[in-house]
Amino acid sequence: MNKIQMVDLKGQYASIKEVVNASIQEVIDNASFINGPKVKEFQANLEAYLGIKHVIPCANGTDALQIAMMGLGLKPGDEVITADFTFAATVEVIALLGLTPVLVDVDPDKFNIDIEAVKKAITPKTKAIVPVHLFGQCANMDAIMELAEAHNLFVIEDNAQAIGANFTSKNGSKAKAGTIGHVASTSFFPSKNLGCYGDGGAIFTNDDDLAHTIRGIVNHGMYKRYHHDVVGVNSRLDSIQAAVLDAKLPKLDAYNKARQSAARKYNAAFKNHKNIITPKAGNGCETICDNCDCHVFHQYTLKIQNADRDALAAHLQSKDIPCGVYYPIPLHKQKAYVDDRYNDADFKVTNTLIDEVISLPMHTELEDDQIDFITSTIIDFLSK
Repeated sequence: MNKIQMVDLKGQYASIKEVVNASIQEVIDNASFINGPKVKEFQANLEAYLGIKHVIPCANGTDALQIAMMGLGLKPGDEVITADFTFAATVEVIALLGLTPVLVDVDPDKFNIDIEAVKKAITPKTKAIVPVHLFGQCANMDAIMELAEAHNLFVIEDNAQAIGANFTSKNGSKAKAGTIGHVASTSFFPSKNLGCYGDGGAIFTNDDDLAHTIRGIVNHGMYKRYHHDVVGVNSRLDSIQAAVLDAKLPKLDAYNKARQSAARKYNAAFKNHKNIITPKAGNGCETICDNCDCHVFHQYTLKIQNADRDALAAHLQSKDIPCGVYYPIPLHKQKAYVDDRYNDADFKVTNTLIDEVISLPMHTELEDDQIDFITSTIIDFLSK
């Protein structure tokens, strides 16, 4: 059995080495390292894949989220509602812009933002909602868009973990994650489902005027060289990273299917185990069928109940099985974001999840014998 990796980027690269190397060499040969042809090619190809009018590449996923908020013209003091159970980048950019983060609890089954909690958090100062499509599946975008329309709010999708996932609306229509709200951000960090070999990100929107504004923001506020029309930043996707992404984009659906296949095998091994709650797929699915397209498993995350999650994690590490706890501390308890406005009783689900969740190896190169070893090790430990 090959060594188990949390994310096997070397293995993935080995299978696409020739096309990636050729794509990178093309950039080096033409020396167009910033805003070169490869950036434009990748942008156009990703727009076609997502079915969206505008993709604006940028330097990383955190920048993408900040730039999206800048493009919407949010002002200091405006309230922005987002999930308490997520990575800090989501709330970080809200605070950096002088906006007021409003953290709310999440759903216990899919870990995405709780709609009833959002409803309770809306005030006259609320200007935007940031649903985080956590671990690879969409938040309830039907309900979020209805709330946004009723209260005249912007919706900014944090799609760093769910590129390629589909959301099926209650009317039966499907849309890619990141194409439903007013604007969305994504990350191309190497471990993402579509990852480059450094940092990278992008903003998505169907709004022509907003796209124009954002294109200026990412490039020092310039539309014409040395003419600074808006306050901007320096956040551009370099051409080498675009070359990597453009080589990998045609394989994204296959990569996601490989993750879904691994998730089905995990679920089958853990089925009906008294201490293990396996992930639920989106849109109310209880299983991950062969045609599932609603969950792309950026992470495969279990809930461990009536057992010692931390002891399990330590045991896995002792067996050279990597694992992760995403996330061990809720944002409302992080030193940087503690606020008297928050009542711990309002975060019952999040406060439970931080003691239960554990993420197992999940990537495109997982082999059956590795999954068998991982699952049997967990089951044996929990049986003691």
